[in-house]
Amino acid sequence: MKVKSFEDLQVWQDARIFVKSIYELTSLENFKKDFGLKDQVQRSAVSIMNNISEGYERDNNKEFRNFLSYAKGSAGEIRSMLYIALDLNYISKDDFDKNFNKAVNIITQISNFKKYLRNYVIKEKIKNVKMFFIQLLNF
Repeated sequence: MKVKSFEDLQVWQDARIFVKSIYELTSLENFKKDFGLKDQVQRSAVSIMNNISEGYERDNNKEFRNFLSYAKGSAGEIRSMLYIALDLNYISKDDFDKNFNKAVNIITQISNFKKYLRNYVIKEKIKNVKMFFIQLLNF
């Protein structure tokens, strides 16, 4: 499948689903009373999908990888805050596990995507060097 927009990226689609899951989680009775934690968890979730989309629209592989790093960091932040919510009995162990695993899945996808982009750049550089030498030898 050819990627024509950030909406085509599986990692962005999964991040979008994760945002919905986080908003549902933070609307639970105990959780929603802690405005600070609720706000930070929601912002971090939104940050994941927004950084993926913003990086994609930058039209620059290096910048895209940087924005993917920010998205990965936000997913890590959520993992940490899920422990807080669990320890304060805002969420059940089942809700913790479900959302923690979603965050880990997104982190894994981002890491793999960054590797793909980095390898793509290296392959393009090698291809350009080969073309340079081929042209040089033909002169």
